[in-house]
Amino acid sequence: MKRARQKYRTLFLIRNGENMKRTELRENIFKLLFVSMFTEKEEMPEQLQLYFEGLGTLAENDQTYMEDKVGSVLEKEKEIDEILNNTSRGWKTTRMSKVDLTILRLAVYEILFDADVPTGVAINEAVELAKQFGGDDSAAFINGILGKIAAAHGEKKEDTAAEKTETEEA
Repeated sequence: MKRARQKYRTLFLIRNGENMKRTELRENIFKLLFVSMFTEKEEMPEQLQLYFEGLGTLAENDQTYMEDKVGSVLEKEKEIDEILNNTSRGWKTTRMSKVDLTILRLAVYEILFDADVPTGVAINEAVELAKQFGGDDSAAFINGILGKIAAAHGEKKEDTAAEKTETEEA
């Protein structure tokens, strides 16, 4: 029980800093997505503003990146949940812990819709978030689900990345 309380406290600890690393950005995006599960859609802009104020000094590009990613994940939420429900046997999104579900939504978005994030990085970062914020079995659960999704949809990510490289070279 002590471990659960400690994780809950760290869930809302916020790091001050101007230039965040991708891992820090992802952690803050996870936290914002988690908050969105308990917030009415109309209240989210205010919640985002309060959250960013709590971060202290924040580079504008970091805030924009987080706002954009949160918005993008929320836009694709139904599609992502359908993928999760089709992939996870015996564990529909309605039965998953809110922390695990939030981590999975972010990672699935990065795997399938964000060409800037390599699939392996999305999975590894999700597993690390699960170790930090999830339950004892969260990391293995998340790794298993994301592994199946990556195997089933991996060719889409590679095709998108190859198209992007060809476009940049032209």
